[in-house]
Amino acid sequence: MRVVRVTRFGGPEALVPGEAPDPVAGPGQVVVEVSVVGVTFVETQIRRGVDRWHNRPALPYVPGGTVAGRVSSVGEGVDPSWSGRRVISDLGMTGGFAERAVADVGNLIPVPEELGLPEATALHTDGSTAFGLVEGAGILPGEWVLVEAAGGGVGTLLTQLARAAGARVVGAARGARKLDLVRELGADAVVDYSVPGWAEQVREVTGGAGPDLVFDGVGGEIGRTAFELTADGGRFSIHGAASGEVTAVDPAQARQRGIKVIGVEQLFGFGPKMRGWARQVMSAAVTGRIRPVIGQTFPLEHAADAHAAIESRDALGKTLLLT
Repeated sequence: MRVVRVTRFGGPEALVPGEAPDPVAGPGQVVVEVSVVGVTFVETQIRRGVDRWHNRPALPYVPGGTVAGRVSSVGEGVDPSWSGRRVISDLGMTGGFAERAVADVGNLIPVPEELGLPEATALHTDGSTAFGLVEGAGILPGEWVLVEAAGGGVGTLLTQLARAAGARVVGAARGARKLDLVRELGADAVVDYSVPGWAEQVREVTGGAGPDLVFDGVGGEIGRTAFELTADGGRFSIHGAASGEVTAVDPAQARQRGIKVIGVEQLFGFGPKMRGWARQVMSAAVTGRIRPVIGQTFPLEHAADAHAAIESRDALGKTLLLT
């Protein structure tokens, strides 16, 4: 079968197409005939060898942590009724950039017939994460919510979920294409944080008080500025570091201003709840409450181009590989 491997830690060119033997399902496992592979920013950082939150895989390795397709075979002890079903599955951090992948049956989630496999993949990890972040932060009707990286996979869903909760949303992103998308998703205001003066725009939009809640997926200087913008008594939720640096918040300053900081460590507690959130987010898509944004797709052999698009900051919404 066709696969794409990371042959060394480095740039996107380290992703090299090749072949591998077809996998065989062991006890408690199935083989998924992969149609769609989700691609994440974190995976690009693992490939570069600079990710601080995951162990480095042994080289060479096949990246890809989320796949969708049909179950083609089942292993010992697995209910035969799984065979032929459309599913999405977490694989961990490796094994997905391939035509076929082995998945533990406990990680399988059936995909509703009303939802396409690309849409389900776009929703799965990012949607579950967004649901978890919203649950952890809590959103009250009428609040101002600032969503950083609002044009990305998680950000597009946070924007929609905040609006659905009755909040007023300021979507912060980079470039006209992303700002147009965020407006289309229902944001009450948009700001380009690559342009000087964006913080003043946020203050003006929020009546001078600043946002009641910030979802910080960028970190670095943008994250620090967003914390300074947060309204006294508000919440500052950290879930990413697209800048390469997690936002460092002075605990004394947060206490003095009454700001509740929900740190990036919140993500480590998401694991046991991700399956439930995934089902919720797919149901929300089927009923039209939210919609996934698939910004770009690439053939499996062009996985390097997919990684390059994500790292360039030009990618809209979710990036997928199609086999």
